[in-house]
Amino acid sequence: MVMERTTVNPWAWSAQLGFNQGEVVSGQTRTLYCAGQTSTDGDGQAQHAGNMAAQLALSLDNLEAVLAEGGMSLANLVRLNVYTTDVDQLFAHHGVLTSRLGDAGVAPPSTLLGVARLAMPELMVEIEGTAVA
Repeated sequence: MVMERTTVNPWAWSAQLGFNQGEVVSGQTRTLYCAGQTSTDGDGQAQHAGNMAAQLALSLDNLEAVLAEGGMSLANLVRLNVYTTDVDQLFAHHGVLTSRLGDAGVAPPSTLLGVARLAMPELMVEIEGTAVA
């Protein structure tokens, strides 16, 4: 069965920011719930301290690695949560996130939360997703 996605956007502003308010997914056969991915290397060591753009990019790389291991890609994302210790910095580099998602042809419903800190003090952003195929 082929997965079908129908966007739900009662307002246009969110689509302009790169996310939908909701998505109806039908025909799914598998769901992958991904743990939060951060800017860490293969040994779990924090990378790119103080560099939001680089942390976003590596966090997305790590999310893509989890998705790939599960036989999926960013194109399968139906939900994305972003946690950051600096909302203003994240918005300054939001294009890193939206361009990668746009290249994958998705604008998953998303939540952005400002938090006091993440698992390691150097980390500025954590991204978790849900994907279906």
